[in-house]
Amino acid sequence: MHGDPVREAPLNSCRMTALLAFDTAGERMTVVLGQGGRHWSRSAAGGSKASAALVPAILGLLAEAGLGLADLDAIAFGRGPGAFTGLRTACSVAQGLALGAGKPVLPIDSLLVVAEAARAGATSFRVWAAIDARMAQIYAAEYRYADGGWTTLEAPMLLDCAGLEARWRDEPPAAVAGDALLVFGDRLRTGAAQRFPEARAGAEALLALAASAWRDGAGVDPALALPLYVRDKVAQTTRERDALRAAAA
Repeated sequence: MHGDPVREAPLNSCRMTALLAFDTAGERMTVVLGQGGRHWSRSAAGGSKASAALVPAILGLLAEAGLGLADLDAIAFGRGPGAFTGLRTACSVAQGLALGAGKPVLPIDSLLVVAEAARAGATSFRVWAAIDARMAQIYAAEYRYADGGWTTLEAPMLLDCAGLEARWRDEPPAAVAGDALLVFGDRLRTGAAQRFPEARAGAEALLALAASAWRDGAGVDPALALPLYVRDKVAQTTRERDALRAAAA
């Protein structure tokens, strides 16, 4: 598999015997395996390309760690929102592995992983996670971290720049994180908010949320683990594409 090399690093926040977590909702596929204070991770192209790369990456990490599926406590996956093919891939692989091994599944909001990456250890943090949804739109949600845990203030939604700014008019964001800041640039006005454009659904954040979800008893039967589809339309008509080009010009 092509992509970034396997990394091993300490992770003090993961206290479970073994957790496997992966997210393929965005441009990068992230796979991470944690056992005790150690973790192994791998990343590569996500979205539609993850369908061929995800299972080999998982098997490679298990072999690297000397573990089998039976040694895992739970399997976590980024449930979205994000690329349809990436979401279906992550969900089906999580369900298949968990059913075969008799393990629970931990569905995790992919936007929350971006928020966790931006938090960077802060004990109090409020942030909008905003990622590129293509078609001149943004997936966004607001979260607050306090007292050692996350609360969803605004559930994941699909908006354009104007719609998101309208949500912020009465209550400006304290912080905004995610690649929408890079993709849309000055078209997405965030006021005085802290900006975290490089925040991504990375291995450390994903595994930290998986460990927290497991401690909170959030594991579900594999059959109940479903993707979070915010968009119900994946293609535009020619007229819609022409209108978007005209607006951008």
